Amino acid sequence: MRHIFWAGDSTAASNKYVTFPQTGIAQAFDRYTRTDVVVCNHAFNGRSTKSFIDESRLAPIYNDITKGDFLFIQFGHNDEKINDPSRYTDPHGEYIVNLGKFVNVARNKGAYPLFITPVERKLFDEEGNLQYSGHEEYVLGMKEAGEKFDVPVVDLYSRSREFLQKIGPKEAQKYYMNVEPGIYDWLPKGLTDNSHLKYEGAMLYAGMIAKEIEKLSEPYCSLIADKDYLKETYNIEING
Repeated sequence: MRHIFWAGDSTAASNKYVTFPQTGIAQAFDRYTRTDVVVCNHAFNGRSTKSFIDESRLAPIYNDITKGDFLFIQFGHNDEKINDPSRYTDPHGEYIVNLGKFVNVARNKGAYPLFITPVERKLFDEEGNLQYSGHEEYVLGMKEAGEKFDVPVVDLYSRSREFLQKIGPKEAQKYYMNVEPGIYDWLPKGLTDNSHLKYEGAMLYAGMIAKEIEKLSEPYCSLIADKDYLKETYNIEING
């Protein structure tokens, strides 16, 4: 078996039934992988590259990851919290240094690192124009880190912005945690959350990542279950 270890924040983290329908991207990603791939999701709510490292959350990944595995690294939402010194990192300084520490964990064990830029927030103005949410410098910083450490970068940020701009604010609600009052017991007053994802959003953005990984060279591209693989493995036809 090959393993994908996923380090990230709440947009990737796994959720239990008590927070349904919130779903993390890494939680949904195994719907797109081959049957010999297991996703080990270490993403955790509220973490930045700094706090993830400071809380020793890299240690269990280092202990368990082995040769031929993968480490997906997806941060940015919390690194940009400038008023919180326990999480904030300079996008062109400490952020890049920290990303390098994740890369070292993977390569020291013979595994393959992959950077994934943060998913865009659903922030529209009154005219329906998509706003910038503050990720931009961290996207650039991750691309700098990709060049510096020779790590492929999946630019989910750009893909998600393109999608949101195309569909507009009303249609986007079904992908993000915008919940009407009274639907779920744990949200009696409903919720307007433009950062976290419903199941539909997690599946959508996990699929975007899978599509971008398919474009990469080996060994990354062989993680994804294409139509021919699904037909051969399950003897089913996939249309579309």
